[in-house]
Amino acid sequence: MQRCATFMKKPPIDPAIAQASLPVRFRHAFLFYTRRYDWLAPLLLRLVFGYFWAETGWAKLMNHDGFTERFVNWGIPFPGLSAYLSGATDLIGGVLLMLGLMTRLATLPMIFNMIVALALVVLPGVSALDDFVELNEVLYILVLFWLFMAGPGRASLDHLIARRFTA
Repeated sequence: MQRCATFMKKPPIDPAIAQASLPVRFRHAFLFYTRRYDWLAPLLLRLVFGYFWAETGWAKLMNHDGFTERFVNWGIPFPGLSAYLSGATDLIGGVLLMLGLMTRLATLPMIFNMIVALALVVLPGVSALDDFVELNEVLYILVLFWLFMAGPGRASLDHLIARRFTA
């Protein structure tokens, strides 16, 4: 049985590439190996980013009174309920990101959570574009948006489920 080209140990030798200069051959080999392991970057991002959110959500839920007090100081409506919802969103969303399960759906409430934090808590203190682009919340929204658009990658439960039901 012939193996799929994706799992080849060495890049295929194209006669034109074999005669090319060393930088061209290096580029060809480099691209071959980066495509072969393209599942690794989304996996690592999801694991680390998801853990960050799960830990944040757990902290909010375990210290509900403290976070409720912070929400009151920030002027967030329904601070007790909002603290629970924010914590649950972060915890559940983070776990789902780590698993790569319902990834695109999980990012939506997390993006909403960050937009609320940005609008009600952070933006009132921002006066310049430089300050805005350096905000953690902006980075979080962009990473979550990237996961929403690109999906969780091949090393995910979403991918496994999709393969199972479309094959």
